[in-house]
Amino acid sequence: MRVSVLDPAAYTPPYDRALCAALARAGAEVELVTASFPHGEVPPARGFAVREDFYRHAPPGRGRRPARLLSHVPDMLRASRRPADVVHFQWLAVQQVDAQLVRAFARPRVLTAHDVLPREPRGGRRWAHGAQRRLYERMDAIVVHSEHGRRRLVDELALDPSGVHVIAHGVLRPAGDAPLPAEVAGFEGPVVLCFGLLRPYKGLDVLVEAWRGIEGAQLWIVGAPRMATAPLRAAAPPGVRFVERFVSEGEAAALFRRADLAVLPYREIDQSGALFTALGFGVPLVLSDVGGFPEIAAAGAAVLVPPGDAAALHAALARLLGDASGRATLAEAASRLAGERHDWDAIARAHLDLYGTLLP
Repeated sequence: MRVSVLDPAAYTPPYDRALCAALARAGAEVELVTASFPHGEVPPARGFAVREDFYRHAPPGRGRRPARLLSHVPDMLRASRRPADVVHFQWLAVQQVDAQLVRAFARPRVLTAHDVLPREPRGGRRWAHGAQRRLYERMDAIVVHSEHGRRRLVDELALDPSGVHVIAHGVLRPAGDAPLPAEVAGFEGPVVLCFGLLRPYKGLDVLVEAWRGIEGAQLWIVGAPRMATAPLRAAAPPGVRFVERFVSEGEAAALFRRADLAVLPYREIDQSGALFTALGFGVPLVLSDVGGFPEIAAAGAAVLVPPGDAAALHAALARLLGDASGRATLAEAASRLAGERHDWDAIARAHLDLYGTLLP
């Protein structure tokens, strides 16, 4: 079976490449058609081909986004001519345009809804949801990573339930042995890690407020900013350190190996790559009670707190920082979950089974 995996935005190179490698191990002939990732390091291609065909002429710097948008239509049309038995899209971010462009691709067409609905919609939520629904209707199957995501698509967009399939997100484990980022090096006590792009919906203001009064430990907030961070820095109590940039694979691995807890205080989400990186390293988790996060907590790998509740988040962090046995119990469940439900080879088999139901 020839499978073409398309990620025009290259938002999730670790996920894309882990999925492609697993599909290849399962016997598929796989080609990843994507953009060059602008921030350097990506996992190697093992067993599959890669074509960096999207946004080839986009310059670095401020002109990059307009150039990407201008090249998107011809690049998508070029990609539609690649031979494949199944086309599997990731991150079609220009919904109103892509809903038309995907018609050029042969069927069957599959889309993984990493964000089931836009969290930061341009043009208003109702308009964005309408564009997203039209895009989903052009697909033969939609993959989501949680039962919560499936319910949203069925209930909020009225999609046919038979076309929405839950397949787990695989664990992500950056490789390498780089030292910790210089911004956080030199501390010997307990560490709580918040990792990923810095965005408003991630509740970082709540996290900074929740850290007040916690002593003897540090909170490390690591990720490239997609929001103004000066107010966060101004509000941060002692013990909060920031790494406001993309970090290398080796640095990410060092951060997760060093962390005693990982915290994701999101206001809304379906699932998170940072969560599955923490699972891959067996790091205990404190999560907001949103999206698919309760499914991780139900397996014993995380403690849940209400979203936006700084007092509850403070209490959970303080309790776990003082409870090594409790952290060990969460870490054991995280490792077990990573090796069972979120194993890439099982995920590849589930995808191939789905593809098989779509082929004539």
